[in-house]
Amino acid sequence: MQSGVNQMPYGISGVVQVNGVSLHYAAAGKGRPVVLVHGNGESHEVLGAEMRQLVEAGYRVYAPDSRGQGANEPLPEYHYADMAEDMYQFIRAMGLVRPALYGYSDGGIIGLLLEMRHPGTLGALAVSGTNLSPAGLIPSFIEEYTVINEKTQDPLITLMLTEPRIEPQELAGIRIPVLVTAGENDLILREETERIAAMIPDAQMEIIVGEDHGSYIVGSEIMGRMLIRFLADKWKE
Repeated sequence: MQSGVNQMPYGISGVVQVNGVSLHYAAAGKGRPVVLVHGNGESHEVLGAEMRQLVEAGYRVYAPDSRGQGANEPLPEYHYADMAEDMYQFIRAMGLVRPALYGYSDGGIIGLLLEMRHPGTLGALAVSGTNLSPAGLIPSFIEEYTVINEKTQDPLITLMLTEPRIEPQELAGIRIPVLVTAGENDLILREETERIAAMIPDAQMEIIVGEDHGSYIVGSEIMGRMLIRFLADKWKE
């Protein structure tokens, strides 16, 4: 991690109505559009380092808070299919044409579902720490959060424990360049990350040595550098 990370926070720029909910979002920069989607129970601020790096690299960055999270009103129930539709409608509402999308954790699930259900919406996709089903999480995580949720009945934890339900063969329909990353010590099983990369025709996989689920993403410049290289190499006009 380099000094200066997250020293340029991007506050809420606006709010848009999509798919029956309000999404607050931040936007900054000029250039080709990149959408950033955060993980479970977070906000766009968790990807502040990546946003700053992309803006400095010459991109226009949009970072929405997912439904019921961040600056948005909490909801009693969540489904990844709804979140994917939210992001599809957000892209349309912003007038974006084939933007790139980077999704961290839950954001990666959302990105995969979006492009599966609306092929050609995106021009490039990068996902980090992403699973196709709860079985793709390490057993200790499932055990820990099952116990927690027995006490809290948190709808966002319930979401992680019951969804997504993506069949690996469904990924074969994604026909855009995709970067699939995970930390060496991720919450996602290594074979799950390998399965995702293997099933997408134009995918490349990077396992980040010595890192966990978010250590190379949150407050770090590692993922931002990887993302900028990927977009420069694979995201063609």
